[in-house]
Amino acid sequence: MGRGSGAAPVSPGFALEVAVLALLAAAAALPSPAAGVNVTAVLLAFPNFADFARLLASTPVAGELAGRSSLTLLAVPNANLPQSPSAFAAGAGADIADVLRYHVLLEYLSPSDLARLPASGKLVTTLFQTTGRAPSDLGAVNLTAGANSTVVVRSPAPSPGSNATVLGAVTAVPYNLSVLAVGGLIVPSGFDLAASESRPAPPVNITRVLTDARGFNVAASMLQASGVASEFEADEHGAGITVFVPTDDAFAGLPATDRLQSLPAERKVVVLRFHVLHSYYPLGSLESIVNPVQPTLATEYTEAGRFTLNITRVNGSIAIDTGVVQASITRTVFDQNPVSVFAVSKVLLPKEMFSRGDSDSTTMAPPSAAMAPGDAGNEQTPPTRFSSPPDLHGEDSESSAALTTAKGASWWCIGLMYLQLHLLLSLDLEDVKGDMPHAKKSWVKQKTGATTSSDPNW
Repeated sequence: MGRGSGAAPVSPGFALEVAVLALLAAAAALPSPAAGVNVTAVLLAFPNFADFARLLASTPVAGELAGRSSLTLLAVPNANLPQSPSAFAAGAGADIADVLRYHVLLEYLSPSDLARLPASGKLVTTLFQTTGRAPSDLGAVNLTAGANSTVVVRSPAPSPGSNATVLGAVTAVPYNLSVLAVGGLIVPSGFDLAASESRPAPPVNITRVLTDARGFNVAASMLQASGVASEFEADEHGAGITVFVPTDDAFAGLPATDRLQSLPAERKVVVLRFHVLHSYYPLGSLESIVNPVQPTLATEYTEAGRFTLNITRVNGSIAIDTGVVQASITRTVFDQNPVSVFAVSKVLLPKEMFSRGDSDSTTMAPPSAAMAPGDAGNEQTPPTRFSSPPDLHGEDSESSAALTTAKGASWWCIGLMYLQLHLLLSLDLEDVKGDMPHAKKSWVKQKTGATTSSDPNW
């Protein structure tokens, strides 16, 4: 035998399996290239951009950036921001969120990239272009080289518009996020910045939003007929509102016992108010909500602890539990601070008015004393405001040095695994072949009962 009584030879197949598993483990340790960066956390490390970071965090833009990578952010220093940036809105209804989206370039640009700009400039798409509200390519910016090696960012519109000069690089997470300082806010072409700063944006017509979105005819007609649509618009000021709207299919799927159309007018209004939170929550805030039990507008007209919604994350989606039914958010219908509208899979039935039957059907409960028609005008409890925006749980961004080190270590592991695989497959196969006759003889002895003493060839 080639190896005598030494250790048993390593099976090449087993060695290959071990090496492949090690390679997969090393590859899994690599940072995901699609992982987003917490942009606001990156900016908070630079006090000169604290105001811009807070501005981002106050809009849906921060949440929209969480799942993106390969970005360039044009950040404005505190000293260069206008006195009231939250008032920047277009006369056509656009708001500061769209202005900030115009500062997010969907391409990673380093200072060396800016130094190689062609003479004609470079057109770069912004996050604002993805909203569909930018005409033609006016949701992009044109980067052009100016005098003394400066770079100017301006709208590609032929008419003169807003522009700003790149002041320099702030920080970078290589190939994921580049932050460049610019001399001021850049407004997309067509925005009336001077007018919007002195005039608040008009309230959002929620009924019109639902009509334009299609699939919400029942909800739109109920809002219009009940008169609460104007009430919702009045509540948009301050903390804003979040509206959960059942689709037409959700209304069609109601059990026969839940005839909302036959409810008295005052009870129908309570159900509609039950679908609204008196705070503006973008989708990202709902996903990371701290206090799952949220009061609704119906709570404010009764008492604390009644007509609340339990909002949690279940199986990757946002679930809304009323105590009678559990619905889920199916899509975003509208999201512009201070109003967000989400489609939900079921009509939200409050447990104070409906009860769950034995077969998961619901039955209408009798009116409570707080909502009895005769007492509606004698309600003494003043309206209160309970909702407050939930905390956002953002993870700290990785520094570029740590990211580079992690990638380098992982690739070294992969290289070592490949070397191990090569060495294992390069074993002396002749030794393995030398063991095969001995193994064959042992197998025959077991089958025939032969012994070495009965045959000298053994």
